[in-house]
Amino acid sequence: MSFGEPIALREQAELERIALATPSEVRSKGEEQFIERLRAGETAAFDTIVDERSGEIYALLLRLMEDAEEARDLTQETFLQAFRNIKAFRGESSLKTWIYRIAINQARNRRRWWRRRRQDRTVSLDASESGDHLTLSESLTDERDPNPEQLTLRREREATLLKALSKLKLPFREVIVLRDVEGLSYEEVAAALNISVGTVKSRLSRARTEMRRSLEGCF
Repeated sequence: MSFGEPIALREQAELERIALATPSEVRSKGEEQFIERLRAGETAAFDTIVDERSGEIYALLLRLMEDAEEARDLTQETFLQAFRNIKAFRGESSLKTWIYRIAINQARNRRRWWRRRRQDRTVSLDASESGDHLTLSESLTDERDPNPEQLTLRREREATLLKALSKLKLPFREVIVLRDVEGLSYEEVAAALNISVGTVKSRLSRARTEMRRSLEGCF
């Protein structure tokens, strides 16, 4: 689905601005060399970054969009945009943060697209999706290889958590997913969302309060 040329041009300008404006982070020599391979258009390097990051980007987008099909579509679009705009990446942020930022912008653009067409949809929070990524509840527990009873409890807990998460306004959902589920640092969250660390902490505090209120008595 196309958002039209004006949006594409705005998105190009935004990516270039992100690449130049985000804070500096320390990178290893190996990462610098890998980034140069990406800038040179090396197919194997892009295959590597897709293999390494597609699962977590899909999981992020699924939590933001609450729709598996949309998440798959936007994951593909995220890496396509990264491929198209890698030469604009100047290395002032980590490559991971840059890709997360692209994914978040894709989610925001898609939600605006649906709002403009008055086609916001209600999706099932109980639907499960197979794949290598961790679901929300799995991300919040250290359990692996659960028995049938644990698996049933996990699915019930996942549905409850996703329902509570879906009640948050998008700015608060973004910070709690990036910080508490994906495990990004405050600085990485700030860079991904183009806001200050102080704003991240403020939104996160409110998001956690609202989540606790929603989940009170559930566990």
